Amino acid sequence: MVLTSEMVLQTDVQTLKTKHKKQRQRNRPRNKRNRLEDNQLTTPTTDSACAMPGTQDAVAPEKSRDQVMAEREAKKLAKQAKKQNKPATPAAPATPATKIITEVEQTTITTKLTTTTTTKVQEKPDSVAPKAAPPAVANGKDAEAGEKSREQIKAEREAKKAAKKAGKGAGAKVEATSQPEKPQVPAKVAPPATEDEQEKKKPALSKAERRAIQEAQRAAKAQGQAKKPQPAGRAPTAPPKESKRESVSPTKAATTSSSPSKCPASSPSGECRVKLFNHLVCAKEDSQFINDPLVHPSIARLGVQYAKRTVVGSNARCIAFLHALRQVVHDFETPAKKEFGRSLDAAVKHHVDHLHKCRPLAVSVSNAYKQFKNQLTQLPADIPETELKELLGHFIDTYIENQIGKAAQAISGFLQEKITDGDVLLTFACSSLIQFICEEAKRRQVAFRVIVVDSRPGCEGQEMLRRLHAHGIPCTYVLINAVGYVMAEATKVLLGAHALLANGYVMARTGTAQVALVANAHNVPVLVCCETHKFSERFQTDAIVYNELSDPNQLVRGDKCQLNNWKAKGKLMPLNLNYDITPPELVSAVVTEVAILPCTSVPVILRIKPDIGY
Repeated sequence: MVLTSEMVLQTDVQTLKTKHKKQRQRNRPRNKRNRLEDNQLTTPTTDSACAMPGTQDAVAPEKSRDQVMAEREAKKLAKQAKKQNKPATPAAPATPATKIITEVEQTTITTKLTTTTTTKVQEKPDSVAPKAAPPAVANGKDAEAGEKSREQIKAEREAKKAAKKAGKGAGAKVEATSQPEKPQVPAKVAPPATEDEQEKKKPALSKAERRAIQEAQRAAKAQGQAKKPQPAGRAPTAPPKESKRESVSPTKAATTSSSPSKCPASSPSGECRVKLFNHLVCAKEDSQFINDPLVHPSIARLGVQYAKRTVVGSNARCIAFLHALRQVVHDFETPAKKEFGRSLDAAVKHHVDHLHKCRPLAVSVSNAYKQFKNQLTQLPADIPETELKELLGHFIDTYIENQIGKAAQAISGFLQEKITDGDVLLTFACSSLIQFICEEAKRRQVAFRVIVVDSRPGCEGQEMLRRLHAHGIPCTYVLINAVGYVMAEATKVLLGAHALLANGYVMARTGTAQVALVANAHNVPVLVCCETHKFSERFQTDAIVYNELSDPNQLVRGDKCQLNNWKAKGKLMPLNLNYDITPPELVSAVVTEVAILPCTSVPVILRIKPDIGY
């Protein structure tokens, strides 16, 4: 009995079906319904396999081990006979051989791709001969000689791969034309193979080429109708890439230049900024002056004075702000169907924001603005607008008189008891409150003299020296680097303050902490004169968390200075801080209009006057 390849495949198919069925039965619970479903799943497959075209009989029963061994021996004998007769036989035409290769490969692909088994029914003995007849006529052999050995199939596959490499197009055509019409092989297997071959035919593009194509496409989209599209045959190269970048860069440059910056005045030196102080506000120049119709002229003028440092000092800035605010209130007109208080509050807020852009607000200005807002909320609603404006003007005048004028008189009264004949008072920079105290002592005809310590770049001590000398007070002027030499002569150190923080630290002009430190080393009492409207609820222990940066060009003295043209010297950045922080350990007492208090009593004053905090 001669076994064909179809019989062997049928045996393998039956074995696979049995294995799949057992595996499904293991994974599912055993009940009557599942057994019926298993039978229904397996029955259509067998029926469909039997009903395939070219089949006549039912599936052959399973074979024993002896039968399988006999079939294998028969196949080996047929292969050996074919090898012996191969040299003597004439060369077979290419078409039948190609047919056999295609049948074997398609059968293998089908069995791998489909999970359900594809069965091949064993044909009748009388129907085997007609099907095997065409290859027998072509090859001059029987049906058994039509079977290929494993080595022959491998050799033919290698030859086919070589043919594909040599000429993929020709090989694909020959394979498509020589493929026989076999009903057992599904027609869906061929298209995936041709698609793979078509993908293999496409030349592989490198990463740079793909990127160039994408950039060329984007450039064509950006040009649009303004320019003609590039010809399709032209390959994208490096010049299109450069032209695309050139076309995009002006747009980016325009957007960057048009975007607002936080520090427009110091933008040229922004690259050399010290990273530790990047969060601080830079110095502003005259560029903050704008012709905004919503900004009152008095506020716009004050903003320029703040930016130019024409108005300096906490008290001077606060008084100038209140005077400008009075003018805003006087010229304000309530919009139709609007409330006076709320409309004025919104307008004043806009003006305060403008001043803050010109220069960060002082603590005294912030506290005054807070008091003004509190007064707006307490305005009665049944009073005409003119009377409300008079009330606000009266409030501003009272605030200046009480919080600044009378407070200075009270502080001076406390200190007049401490200043005696022969005293040497040492002060730093320029303070309007210290000047008022010294003038009162001179009016009382106390014999004393003043040592004015000054520091660059502001040299505000020169203004202090000019004012004291105008009142006939004997003065000595030294720079801060010589404070150690003159501190031994001083009997008291009187210092002004920009603000007094809630933790007792004193925020004042840069150099105040150094003077207090030298005085503490010489056991000289340090008295800080500060009004309560300068008290702040902020906590700060260093001058880095919150500070203000002045123009670094102020540190350049002239053309012969080493800092001249510092912007061209790489990463050099002069640091010009406005304020420093003096710890309460270096301060003997704080003189306020309330009393002479230690620095730690600031929270008590803030609790007594809760509306003073910032």
